Amino acid sequence: MENLLVTIQENFTSFKKDATAQIEKGNKAAGTRARKISLTIEKALKEFRKKSIKASNE
Repeated sequence: MENLLVTIQENFTSFKKDATAQIEKGNKAAGTRARKISLTIEKALKEFRKKSIKASNE
């Protein structure tokens, strides 16, 4: 689960950088990257939730 947390943090850092570039500089390519990373983050958060629930039930 620790590896998953690190992955989420790294992806969120990339998301924040690209989303900020889109908002502040109007960088359309950064917006595309941010949207793609947001889907990856969503999947990782769902996986974290599953593992967290499983760990709580053990």
